[in-house]
Amino acid sequence: MSGKPVLHYPNSRGRMESVRWLLAAAGVEFEEKFLEKKEDLQKLQSDGSLLFQQVPMVEIDGMKLVQTRAILNYIAGKYNLYGKDVKERALIDMYVEGMADLYELIMMNVVQPADKKEEHLANALDKATNRYFPVFEKILNHGHDFLVGNKLSRADVSLLETILVVEERKPDALAKFPLLQSFKARISNTPNIKKFLQPGSQRKPPLQEKDIPSLMAIFH
Repeated sequence: MSGKPVLHYPNSRGRMESVRWLLAAAGVEFEEKFLEKKEDLQKLQSDGSLLFQQVPMVEIDGMKLVQTRAILNYIAGKYNLYGKDVKERALIDMYVEGMADLYELIMMNVVQPADKKEEHLANALDKATNRYFPVFEKILNHGHDFLVGNKLSRADVSLLETILVVEERKPDALAKFPLLQSFKARISNTPNIKKFLQPGSQRKPPLQEKDIPSLMAIFH
């Protein structure tokens, strides 16, 4: 049995992509077992692998972890991406939760009814550029390279992931945010993340409308 973490999820971003990002940022190699049909999910459910009968699930250190936040918290703690003390951890949690709200808004656009898609996306991008990004631009005004403390944390990884997702929909999203532009360039060039951003990595492409029926067939 390999000592690498094993990720159980469909071959798509969804709620596993942030886990892939964080493992990659930590320099941890991982394996993926993709759910390709409903029976794959049912097998995990029936053999007791899924505490709440749902994925994502990550096999790591002899555990079968479920619930995305719990998985991310464990990885961040294990690989020293969670701040130096409880105060730094609180800041990291606060920033990550804010970004998760924005990320979810963007991700849900693809499943909106056709007549609502444009309005939904416009609302999400408006919040990105007028609510969320100004907050992080202000935080980065502290003059340090990272959001919290003096080293890379899961907050930095989450912010870069979120920036790139927003830019897929709005390429000039950072036009008014010079500190975020510098942050993006800086964090993208850290060796582990630079490798993850290269073609051929385990990073997944954006979900397309044509992919939805096959995913629905797994989960419903």
